[in-house]
Amino acid sequence: MHSDRFRYSAANCSIARTLGVVGEKWTLLILREAFYGVRRFDDFHTALGCARNLLASRLKTLVVHGLLERVGYTDERGRGRHEYKLTDKGRDLFPVVVALMQWGDRWTADEAGPAVQMFHRECGAPVTAELTCGAGHSALGARNIAAVPGPGAIGVA
Repeated sequence: MHSDRFRYSAANCSIARTLGVVGEKWTLLILREAFYGVRRFDDFHTALGCARNLLASRLKTLVVHGLLERVGYTDERGRGRHEYKLTDKGRDLFPVVVALMQWGDRWTADEAGPAVQMFHRECGAPVTAELTCGAGHSALGARNIAAVPGPGAIGVA
């Protein structure tokens, strides 16, 4: 298995490309807040406490890459404003954010426990991220999975 890994290059890696879009701390925290329902710049700023220019830059990146959509609205004073809504592409990152949270709850939570817990609205059961295969096998880990070159793999001489 180890020797197969070096038959193709990591140059066309989906993980590396994804990290180029969402691999920065504030970007993932903006997405977390968007999943919690935050939409407006000032609300993101209040929730996160990061510098306004940094927040504006990260929101712009998420819009450019199609994870958030910038939508106009009129505020209570009749002024035109913008808010940010998750797109389908952005919503597809929810399991990733849940998996990061789940890992953090296990390995980095403080002594009091996790700050946020997620439950299924319909039945009340805790929500977890879990790897499954197409045949229905669940609770898969790195030892259960074979990584093989895909159609976009770049061969190594």
